[in-house]
Amino acid sequence: MRLVAAVLAVVSVVMAGACAPAQRVDLGRDAGYLIAAISGEPDQLDPQKTSAYFSFEVLENVFDTLVEPDADLTMRPALAQSWDVTPDQRTWTFHLRPGVTFHDGSPLTAADVVYSYRRIIDGKLANADKLSAVTDVAAADDHTVRITVAHPTPNLLTNLGGFKGVAIVQRRNVEDGQIASHPIGTGPFAFVSQRSGDAITLRANPRYWAGAPRIPGVTFRFISEPSTALSALQAGEIDWTDTVPPQRVAQLRGDDSIHLAVTPSNDYWYLALNEARPAWQDVRVRQAIAYAVDRASIVQATSYGAAQANQLAIPQGNPWYTPYDKYRYDIEHAKALLRESGSAPTAMDLLVTSEYPQTVTAAQVIADNLAPLGIRVTIRTVDFGTWLDEQHSGHFDMLMMGWLGNIDPDDFYYAQHHTGGASNAQKFSDPRVDALLDAGRTETDQQARHQDYTQAATLIADQVSYLYLYNPAVVQAWSPRLTGYEARRDKAIRFRDAVLGGDRP
Repeated sequence: MRLVAAVLAVVSVVMAGACAPAQRVDLGRDAGYLIAAISGEPDQLDPQKTSAYFSFEVLENVFDTLVEPDADLTMRPALAQSWDVTPDQRTWTFHLRPGVTFHDGSPLTAADVVYSYRRIIDGKLANADKLSAVTDVAAADDHTVRITVAHPTPNLLTNLGGFKGVAIVQRRNVEDGQIASHPIGTGPFAFVSQRSGDAITLRANPRYWAGAPRIPGVTFRFISEPSTALSALQAGEIDWTDTVPPQRVAQLRGDDSIHLAVTPSNDYWYLALNEARPAWQDVRVRQAIAYAVDRASIVQATSYGAAQANQLAIPQGNPWYTPYDKYRYDIEHAKALLRESGSAPTAMDLLVTSEYPQTVTAAQVIADNLAPLGIRVTIRTVDFGTWLDEQHSGHFDMLMMGWLGNIDPDDFYYAQHHTGGASNAQKFSDPRVDALLDAGRTETDQQARHQDYTQAATLIADQVSYLYLYNPAVVQAWSPRLTGYEARRDKAIRFRDAVLGGDRP
């Protein structure tokens, strides 16, 4: 099924249909496509506008960035085959790979890169913060892009390639209004069709700059129930899933009928108290909540012990890790802090989403944890789109969510905790933290930069901007027929090197 001949057989179809609108055709099992199960449906397919992980699972295979992280999360060439930096670290010149084309056959030029970045910056899109240091982006010629920054920016490569939210898009695809539903990228697979509530199908791009994929395509099925996805994998109905019941992980480690990957991640899950509301403005009240939350119980309930409890964002083993263990589970100390503050909150609205079931599970533990403090927790479970709206409008007392795919320490802290940060929904503000996070963005000495983030992370936890819970593992399972695929710490789902062999059961 994973034969080069199968790819060659569809080349003429791809060439003939690249510019046509999506057709309702089933390019799945019968066509030899890899069938992948993800736990939710993308909200849209515009990489620069979506913030949904389900969207990025698909878009990782459709779009490219100038540079990209390898398996060790070191930035490597992608659409840019090389780059130069001036001695003052203010001007970066990227040399584009020749011969790259979009899925409709049109050539990639430096103008596409300029348009993509200007769209993010000028439109103040979700990832504008990644380009906040950029003062100018220009095309020196069709294959050369020059980016000027206001100050030395040690994490610029990570910002340009860390994830597909800063992907290079096609101007015509944006301006004709099709990108959200029929995206055209330069990646290893081209969008074919979407069946709402069911699946998205991608077809191999035979002109991909890194070489044509060795599978003819990928169909992403939406299966929200982990046990259903696992059963489908075991029955041979799908080839890959990241929807694995956490209570089955220990048992599946010894199951030869599937390949199970449990990989440490750079993700973290957290709680945030809305400091715009008077009840949560006193740091002692926030600290009381931090002492009352039992992380060990939350880890057990959400992952059956597969995750690692942590009181900061960055996990142990990461070079930017900072030890911190202030908030032992201590109800009596939590009560003492509330008495000291003179505050006695009695109710809390906890916002979670059904599309991330771990938030619902954790919320039940948290409600039990806070009951001894006299706080009645109302768990408000909404769909993810509503969750995003409620977060942005500040309509919550506390919320739970995760940050996925982090690489540079700036990814873990700046947008979330800098005053006015793009994702600072909890309205935290501390001039000391702002100064340290600003310094970390410009410090080129690695040791000094590490110290900046160590101090910032400690203050963030001391002040309970976020109440950090745990770092999850990346848990994925796939058929032994599937080779050439690796689970990654940044959760990027890349099928471009995948190989399928043998027949399904």
